Amino acid sequence: MRPSMSPSRCMAMATLNPVITEYQTMKFGFLQTAACTPDLKVADCRYNADQILKEMKAVAEEGTLLAIFPELCLTGYTCGDLFLQDALLQGCERELTRILKQSETLEPVFILGLPLRHGQKLYNVAAVISRGKLLGLVPKTNIPNYAEFNELRYFTPASAENQLIQYCGQEVPFGTGLLFCCDEMPLLRLAVEICEDLGVPVPPSAQAAAAGATVIVNLSASDEIVGKDDYRRRLVTGQSGKLCCAYLYADAGSGESTTDLVFSGHNLIAQNGRLLGESAPFSGERCTAVIDLEECVNERRRMNTFPADCEGVYNLIPFSLPLRQTRLRQPIRRNPFIPEDGRILAERCEKILAIQSAGLRKRITHVNAASVVIGVSGGLDSTLALLVCVRAMRELKRPLSDIVAVTMPAFGTTRRTRNNVVNLCRALGVTLREINITRTVKSHFKDLDHDPEQHDVLFENAQARERTQVLMDLSHQVKGFVVGTGDLSELALGWATYNGDHMSMYGVNASIPKTLVRYLVSFFAETDSNPKIRKTLKDILATPVSPELLPAKEGQITQLTESLIGPYELHDFFLYYLVRRNFSPQKIKRMAMTAFEGAYQEADIDHWLIVFLKRFFNNQFKRSCIPDGPKVGTVSFSPRGDWRMPSDAMVSEWLASLEMKS
Repeated sequence: MRPSMSPSRCMAMATLNPVITEYQTMKFGFLQTAACTPDLKVADCRYNADQILKEMKAVAEEGTLLAIFPELCLTGYTCGDLFLQDALLQGCERELTRILKQSETLEPVFILGLPLRHGQKLYNVAAVISRGKLLGLVPKTNIPNYAEFNELRYFTPASAENQLIQYCGQEVPFGTGLLFCCDEMPLLRLAVEICEDLGVPVPPSAQAAAAGATVIVNLSASDEIVGKDDYRRRLVTGQSGKLCCAYLYADAGSGESTTDLVFSGHNLIAQNGRLLGESAPFSGERCTAVIDLEECVNERRRMNTFPADCEGVYNLIPFSLPLRQTRLRQPIRRNPFIPEDGRILAERCEKILAIQSAGLRKRITHVNAASVVIGVSGGLDSTLALLVCVRAMRELKRPLSDIVAVTMPAFGTTRRTRNNVVNLCRALGVTLREINITRTVKSHFKDLDHDPEQHDVLFENAQARERTQVLMDLSHQVKGFVVGTGDLSELALGWATYNGDHMSMYGVNASIPKTLVRYLVSFFAETDSNPKIRKTLKDILATPVSPELLPAKEGQITQLTESLIGPYELHDFFLYYLVRRNFSPQKIKRMAMTAFEGAYQEADIDHWLIVFLKRFFNNQFKRSCIPDGPKVGTVSFSPRGDWRMPSDAMVSEWLASLEMKS
């Protein structure tokens, strides 16, 4: 037995090559991965090696750079007492040597399972391979010996100490404390666990993640019984979420012995609690996915409860991968705030509305409000806020007449939006008041010696501030408070008049992006039993988004928000990845080009991303003093909790990143 690896030797092995700045994150931390279940024959090492090599070459041709195979796949998991036979173990070492030789020209890192005879013991190990080199052998820590499992009959649990051993003609690190680190991609730190290791109360991957591992791979032979696929899926996604990592799981398949058990080849790839891909049980398919290591690292950096790197018990093993841009294979959702599955979306809408109404109920009861006052314009935001007020009052078992909805027409108000307000309020049964502010605003213009034909910022903002003044004073009159209607997207862009629609006593939409506002109103339109309400909501959904502050022409809206500041679907995409994921604008642009391919040209994405960044930085002062409002998702701008940013921060570094070579 070779001596243990000393700390000094560990540090020597961990010295990584200098990295070219342009490629420091291998094109933004994206890495194409695969979990494979090749065909096999029990105890036929040569056949199994042939199938493994066939799969290795196939994934390499597809551009995959990390591929894993099941537990004991070189022999088969179900060899039983044959594991104790010298002939099988000799054949295993011979075929792994052949695999190493034929993988010299293949770019990916491969990890496969085999039995290893070391000293006088037998270990269930994972072999980590890179370009013909055996980087390390990681033994299984937790050996199951219950129910259908009897692995202790053959295998010894891993020892606590890393060692150097001879195998396949190479000197190889052997132990559980091995982290495999990519020279060209410092974010890629790889750790291995095997099957049962994931199922114990404190899996080895927890310590590995604390030591900096961003990718955990699991070589498994999990037999199939009723309900186990769902359990397996929850286990893998849950661990990836807890550890803020990518988790690859390769499962034994149908080539295993069926004497007592059946294996389905259920392969899974998850990241940060999300399932990125899986192969259906018994399908025989490999599972592929592009993981995002920047997202993992940024999430850990954001969470101050995630342990700091503790590399003391780990040996760092360097390896190399080619520098190239990873093709984003799986689709990137255009609407990151909105689930694609219709059932999940309906559940999400119901949950959000429950949170909004619960927050409003608490505020109503706390201040003992006789009413709530809300300005309604016939637009999406005020409609959603009104519907939340209705829900809250119903839950409080109070009359809906305690909701005072106020429409305040002026220069840009169209008949369509006004009619929608009247029809909706009447159908709901809330109190409706109309206060025309045209005369008051004109008087204000006169006081300021402002030409009312000059349609500038003053012309627009005077209307917004007058409306807020009316609402505030009216709330005193009716012994209530003002419910705000502005949404998260408007806060991000600063698309609100300071101390105008920017201000209220409680903003129920403050953490809901515009794209999601539309779905919430649509949810009401589809589920309400009143046909008049459904009809009105559908027309509101079909109305162009506009503040209606500029005079209408021939009764039509002239001021279209998205033609002025850009499409909300783009801005919400930028918002999510800038604030929630902390990605660079350069990376956000690349993702947007993939997500919106065919919908926007690169020049359009460039233009609106620059608009977003400039508005986001220039308007922080509006977010620094926003009213209370319920947080409903992972992005919020409350200055009291989620978002603290100086109002005079410069945008130059963010704009400069867009000028870097993509």
